[in-house]
Amino acid sequence: MIQITPLPAFDDNYIWLLQDAALGHCAVVDPGDAAPVLAWLAEHPHCRLVDILITHHHGDHTGGIQALKAATGARVCGPALENIPGRDLALQDGQTLRVLERDWQVLQVPGHTAGHIALFGGDAEQPLLFCGDTLFSAGCGRLFEGSAEQMHASLQRLAALPAQTRVCCTHEYTLSNLRFALAVEPDNPALQEYQQRAAAQRAAGQPTLPSSLALELAINPFLRTGETAIRRNAEVRAGRPLETHAEVFAALRAWKDVF
Repeated sequence: MIQITPLPAFDDNYIWLLQDAALGHCAVVDPGDAAPVLAWLAEHPHCRLVDILITHHHGDHTGGIQALKAATGARVCGPALENIPGRDLALQDGQTLRVLERDWQVLQVPGHTAGHIALFGGDAEQPLLFCGDTLFSAGCGRLFEGSAEQMHASLQRLAALPAQTRVCCTHEYTLSNLRFALAVEPDNPALQEYQQRAAAQRAAGQPTLPSSLALELAINPFLRTGETAIRRNAEVRAGRPLETHAEVFAALRAWKDVF
């Protein structure tokens, strides 16, 4: 069984560390800073870093690559369509990647950046999704290089994964995202309950992540564009009828940008 540990970095980033104790190997996802990973490795001298996995090119996800590669010799795997420092293996959509003796599916999910990827796989009974800045708990990433239509399609692709999938986002944005989600869908009881639980977790100094896809489908407005209440509130905000789910998504994303 893979153990996952969110290593805090910067103000609100998580570097995800995947460990298989039986193998004595580990991997990290999106190490924007080498220091938290090197500190963990020093505390676990019997675990060797073998892979550095990258979802997109932003510096808070790539800044620690070179130092970690120099210290450990780990393989760097990242999206083929982006410039990733130190990359050894360029990852294409649909490719299968072998990490910690498990298969991981590479999913192209443009929107936040043009070549953004997600990684899905791990243990079959409780699969993992490393989605970078595409899907957040109760939210989604900003559109820096892609269109609303691209991001909506990317999120729909992730939404089709198994409901038990653990969603490993790379930012602790949950409470701020929930404030927006409650403005969009204030009468959603699952959303109300989750807001209380997440607030208690953060008050106790605990991460709200990983989330689960089942939870996100119940509370995340960006995955719920077909809900009548969400569509109506998005139309009020946009000031016009919205004909498609992608149009509802675009109105929600524009609203969130100024919320």
